[in-house]
Amino acid sequence: MATIREESDYDSSRSSLTAPGSRRSWISDIGSSSSVSVRSFGGGAWDAPAVSCRHKPHKANQAEWEAIRRIRAAAGRIGLEHFRLVRRLGSGDLGNVYLCQLREPWSTGCLYAMKVVDKDALAFRKKLRRAEVEREILRTLDHPFLPTLYADFEASHYACLVMEFCPGGDLHVARQRQPGRRFSISSARFYAAETVLALEYLHMMGVVYRDLKPENVLVRGDGHIMLSDFDLSLKCDVVPRLLRHNSLPHNGNIAGRADTAAKPSCVPPIQPVLSCLFKGVNKCQAKEEAAPKPGNDGETVDSVGGASSSSEPGDHIHTNPEVVVEPVSARSKSFVGTHEYLAPEVISGQGHGSAVDWWTLGVFMYEMIYGRTPFKGESNEKTLANIIKQPLAFPRVAAASGKEWDEHLRAQDLMTQLLAKNPRKRLGGCTGSAEVKRHEFFKGVNWALVRSVRPPEVPKPAVVPVPPAQKKVVMLSRKERQEPYNPVVRPDERFEYF
Repeated sequence: MATIREESDYDSSRSSLTAPGSRRSWISDIGSSSSVSVRSFGGGAWDAPAVSCRHKPHKANQAEWEAIRRIRAAAGRIGLEHFRLVRRLGSGDLGNVYLCQLREPWSTGCLYAMKVVDKDALAFRKKLRRAEVEREILRTLDHPFLPTLYADFEASHYACLVMEFCPGGDLHVARQRQPGRRFSISSARFYAAETVLALEYLHMMGVVYRDLKPENVLVRGDGHIMLSDFDLSLKCDVVPRLLRHNSLPHNGNIAGRADTAAKPSCVPPIQPVLSCLFKGVNKCQAKEEAAPKPGNDGETVDSVGGASSSSEPGDHIHTNPEVVVEPVSARSKSFVGTHEYLAPEVISGQGHGSAVDWWTLGVFMYEMIYGRTPFKGESNEKTLANIIKQPLAFPRVAAASGKEWDEHLRAQDLMTQLLAKNPRKRLGGCTGSAEVKRHEFFKGVNWALVRSVRPPEVPKPAVVPVPPAQKKVVMLSRKERQEPYNPVVRPDERFEYF
């Protein structure tokens, strides 16, 4: 369970930003009343040394990492003077993002995305803390589907974050290229599965994302996804819990197993917490758990202290221990997010936690499959009213086969459970990603080998123009400098304007 205490949720600014050419607006923190436990991620001031971002096992063998390490070893530090800005990739509420590369000639091909924020401007708008939180979160991340922070430094009153560059753009742009401007069920399953794994890791790290949408899901060069923009994220404490699911006999029906899995029995955390992740560990303890102990009213109690349901003779009931690391008790009352993706509890202001990420996952899937969000209205106010009052409905779709229709039904069932307006009844609201990953829509997904699956699309490598060579400087002799001006221009003296 998360530890809760009264504390401001980063800032109390009241503003709204609409990006040029965008169909949506971003709502900044409107209202500062919140209840949240802030966890120390190491660092706070912008000039603190970026020690934690130097070790990323998932990306340790990348050429980009090697180039950064080589420059840091030679110069003792890394700064803006080591980079060449190529072009602007985009802009947001906090700053601009640029495509850049190292100036060293041997680093050709190493591309980076640099986010540049004006600290003075953010301090004036009371949003500097949001930028600091984003940097602290990025320093801690080490996951295949989350950004890699190569370096962070200051240049005058600017703060720079050097991250991984994704040449495939975002999923919002990718959806526009699809037939009918919507993804197929198989493509939506692929992107949703990788997003679930990214959210699972964030929640394990005590981070509530709060800004999931296609525009923030980037496509790497290998076709896999990467979540971006953590300036609206919430940090909190999270305590692992051990759950035991009472399984039905093998001859039980599927619906019965689903009902049983939805009602886990909670067991206090054990030490070590992660021991149940590894089979064959603590065999003595496993033998003790296998032997039932008599309890009250004919129930059997396991050795950890949880009670399992009584069984009839001939039934084979076994427990599946599961570690749940989900900040379900984190609470914030900040009004943050994108209008079409806001969860009902965010709009009502009663306080929200990690369940908002599973709501946004449902909206995210809906938009990928049907090409629009489920509650979009004529205005932002109408959209918010629809989220609170309007029941979920699905447009009619034409299925080419019975198998495709069944896949649509599974997807609709998953979205229906994710878009439950009551966060306590929402899939993932109590036990997090564990119950989301068990849904029939993800049947057949090998969660441990998702990175090995071929993506629906693999973007073409980014082409960066080579910087022009410096013009040859013509040196005149003393005799030529003393001669009268000759209007005839020689070929080697021509020059180009901008």
